[in-house]
Amino acid sequence: MHYLRGGHGPALILVHGFPEDWNEYQAVMPRLAQRFTVVAVDLPGIGRSEPARGGYEAANLAAQIHGLADALHLEKPYVVGHDLGGIVTYAYLRRFPDTLRGAMILDVPMPGIDGWDKAISGTWHIGFIQAPGGLAEKVVPGRQAAVLGWFLDFGKFTRQERKYYFRIYRAPQLHAAFEIYRAFPSDAEWNAAQTAPSTVPLVIAFGQKSPFVALLPTFLAGYRAKGMSHVERAEIPDASHYVLADNPDAVAELIEKRGGAGAP
Repeated sequence: MHYLRGGHGPALILVHGFPEDWNEYQAVMPRLAQRFTVVAVDLPGIGRSEPARGGYEAANLAAQIHGLADALHLEKPYVVGHDLGGIVTYAYLRRFPDTLRGAMILDVPMPGIDGWDKAISGTWHIGFIQAPGGLAEKVVPGRQAAVLGWFLDFGKFTRQERKYYFRIYRAPQLHAAFEIYRAFPSDAEWNAAQTAPSTVPLVIAFGQKSPFVALLPTFLAGYRAKGMSHVERAEIPDASHYVLADNPDAVAELIEKRGGAGAP
């Protein structure tokens, strides 16, 4: 698994969303590295990481990141995940709760948690990616600027950033990302079954302009119904879905405030 590491102090693991890689966190990493050991990963099959071993279900991807944390001797990391990375972050929390000091999920509804069905109703891209026969793999390669550009139009990405993501999402990386989307039904079933009480501190944060923010009370109630007793909400000002691109300083401040709690 490809990662970048820097800084010193309590460990942070940063997990990106789609269509991004570790560079999603580049703007905040120097600031965070002043207080934390920062490890930004490429999800399996994306960026420079090797394809997933054993499938692209969130619980399996979380196990691979946990294995990296063990290999790097990261003691009680705080995990932050955005978008697809947020779904993997929740699986990490559920699979390895005793290894974490907390987690933060940035602007993503959660499969199997209340609010999911309403949040994704009417979203064209999930159905397109999940269409049988590998339709997405047949359509998107060669058209990255058009298809991925549709997503990036929702955030404040520079021309250089857009070109970078169009370039790094070649056919193999697209396939890996699409497989993560195709695992959503399995993720929903797995998450729905996770009802053990958990005291791991969890922050659910959404951009104030996000299409999902109106459902934030529903999401919080859903996590609490699944046994999460220390879950809190946060809103990121002047940001839509791509919170790191829209307001990196506010995200960094939120991570600094929550990520240092309970540090060994």
